[in-house]
Amino acid sequence: MQHFKTLSAYLEYLELPSPEHPMLSVFSAIGEGFLPCHKESSPPITNDCYSISFKKIIKGDLNYGRTTYDFTNGVLFFIAPRQVLQWDNSAVFEQKGFSINFHKDFLKGTELAHQIKKYGFFSYSVNEALHLSPKEEKQIASIVANIEIEYQNNQDEFSKDIIISQLSTLLKYANRFYERQFLNRKELSTSLLEQFNEQLSQYVESGQLQKNGIPSIEQIADKMGISQRYLSDTLKKETGKTTTEHLQLLLIDEAKNMLLHPSKSIAEVAYELGFEYPHYFSRLFKKKEGISPTAYREKFSVN
Repeated sequence: MQHFKTLSAYLEYLELPSPEHPMLSVFSAIGEGFLPCHKESSPPITNDCYSISFKKIIKGDLNYGRTTYDFTNGVLFFIAPRQVLQWDNSAVFEQKGFSINFHKDFLKGTELAHQIKKYGFFSYSVNEALHLSPKEEKQIASIVANIEIEYQNNQDEFSKDIIISQLSTLLKYANRFYERQFLNRKELSTSLLEQFNEQLSQYVESGQLQKNGIPSIEQIADKMGISQRYLSDTLKKETGKTTTEHLQLLLIDEAKNMLLHPSKSIAEVAYELGFEYPHYFSRLFKKKEGISPTAYREKFSVN
């Protein structure tokens, strides 16, 4: 399965214009004009970006994980990094609306990097997009307009903070609207991937990672009440990645946030993440991210 690590590579694959910012793109056609046409069809792909889009599929389907996204009307929908996407040339999109795409590293070092993981509408289990009322549509459109202004202007030291703030506001409104949409509905069942990630998050947040080291897949499966084989097979089918790869991705994401704080050495970060040998952590980090932990810290560290 093809995976795109950069926003530029992902947009180039989609046959869309290059971004104005290496980690952020904004396409908007809420009033006049039209959205650019993306690639007509695609086999299953993944990327490292978040997407927030307001579009209407005139016909056809967009496959999202193992399910089909519901696009019956003009809707707001959300896609998180490493989620599997697929569509064919039967899917016809209306060229109105907007699409905001940003690399997950655009959020590093911000409160939104943690908060965004708590929004259920970025998960596979919510395969129903958000249907907006005309009033809600206007509220979202005004926020997107503010983001687009900052995106199109010459970037300065305040631009990123302003855009992050607007993205946070947009997601809070979306959360409110989702609550309205799902009011009085039976809560959607949680997928195995979400349960798996939840178990990992609890393990990290409770301090067990630092105390007991990296958990085995068997330990996690036991906590979930299922067999290791069933967990591994299902995750591989749903996401194209093994349980070990998902575990490594979570550890690397935790490492990225920890590396932004210069008070911790690379070895300390490795030990706190449960690695017995720092050089193994450094090798895994470079394999997954293409640069060493030291180089990542120098590139993204916030003083």
